[in-house]
Amino acid sequence: MVESTHRPAARVICLDAAHRLLLLRWRDPFDGTWLWEPPGGGIEPGETPLVAARRELAEETGLDPAAVLDRSVPVDRDVRWNGKRYVGTEHFFVAQFADEKPSLVRTGLLPDEQVNLDTYGWIEWPDLHALPDPVEPPQLLAVLGTLVPDGPWRDRDRP
Repeated sequence: MVESTHRPAARVICLDAAHRLLLLRWRDPFDGTWLWEPPGGGIEPGETPLVAARRELAEETGLDPAAVLDRSVPVDRDVRWNGKRYVGTEHFFVAQFADEKPSLVRTGLLPDEQVNLDTYGWIEWPDLHALPDPVEPPQLLAVLGTLVPDGPWRDRDRP
């Protein structure tokens, strides 16, 4: 049986000038599986979700934390990582950048994050389903549609 835990967390869906989504590709240190997910992580004691989202974005990517908008969507998560099952609601924010594919720096990563973060990509939203590894959360496009309802993905379910 896998231990289940809840860790309050915040994530940031980053969009570049061409509406590409920034995803980080992580290797699970427990079983070696891969997953793609937006930058983010645990909310520290005393932090608001927005403060945590901005801190995590700066730590994991070096991108400007001020780009994170003060509006979030609650997302129910159920993800396995490092031998544990994380279940609970996380706050998802959005950040929009004026440049195409801004480059990232890894200097703010913790030592274990340096080891487990494989790469990142600015992914065209229609290509999310074509990635070779799972995208977390699976409903990422729906979350994005709620955060940015006037984006190009708004017609994705229409013929």
